[in-house]
Amino acid sequence: MESRNQTSASEFILLGLSEKPAQETLLFSLFLCTYVVTVVGNLLIILAVSTDPQLHTPMYFFLANLSLVDFCLATDTVPKMLVNIQTRSKSISYPCCLIQMYFFHFFGIMDSVLIAVMAYDRFVAICHPLHYTTIMSPGLCGLLAGGPWVFSCFISFTHVLLMARLVFCGNNELPHYFCDLTPLLRLSCTDTTVNRVFVLVVAAMVIATPFICILASYARIIMAVMKVPSADGRKKAFSTCSSHLSVVALFYGTTIGVYLCPSSVRTAVKEKASAVMYTAVTPMLNPFIYSLRNRDLKRALRKLVNRKIASSS
Repeated sequence: MESRNQTSASEFILLGLSEKPAQETLLFSLFLCTYVVTVVGNLLIILAVSTDPQLHTPMYFFLANLSLVDFCLATDTVPKMLVNIQTRSKSISYPCCLIQMYFFHFFGIMDSVLIAVMAYDRFVAICHPLHYTTIMSPGLCGLLAGGPWVFSCFISFTHVLLMARLVFCGNNELPHYFCDLTPLLRLSCTDTTVNRVFVLVVAAMVIATPFICILASYARIIMAVMKVPSADGRKKAFSTCSSHLSVVALFYGTTIGVYLCPSSVRTAVKEKASAVMYTAVTPMLNPFIYSLRNRDLKRALRKLVNRKIASSS
């Protein structure tokens, strides 16, 4: 009888990053610029890789996939926040909240796994250069890129199913700017033990495990590079990894703080700050990080832009 009298919330109120109108105007401008740069930068990377035959290699194939995922991850969260600020309406329906949560975790898991796959690609290229084309065959590249899509779909759908069984009968104000898992669990008035255990299991699989694999790959890479006799050779080998290491630091530095740190040291402010980093800042910076130090990519981007200018004139 008690469970029948409980009525689950039909919508949530996204409190956003700030409740002050002056700050919201500034946030709107900042996030609009960030999103535009994210869209343009990542789409340019995808177009450059797909149209330039010299970039049809495993490294750039995975980079194009990462750019697509970053674009989708930012699109899942930022536009809704911009609309909420512009319309002064902070509500989101329960079904839309679950959909947003699904795609956020789907593309977030994809991001994590793809970054680990790119580390493996660098490991093979540096530690086994003579067998690189044999090991990184089109079939394996397709499996390494396509497998995470299936895996992410299964994990994200399970998150949604477990969330759908919960009841939200009290406060429906979510101290966040999108529907994230942990803030939603705090609002539930039913037992969330299963959900929290699953969160820890998934975090171990999609954050801790890829991060450990990345560390192991770079440990082997460092050992191999240190055996290179010339200083120029060592510098060239490390330069091919520097961009990827920057992305690893940005992404895992924030996600580990949100999903693997004890709840006693997490606050709503810290969670929102970390979420901004991996949903808005990191997808915006990734195209710059990968293109600034990559001559082939800069050449392809220059050729792409020149071609567009020539066709429009």
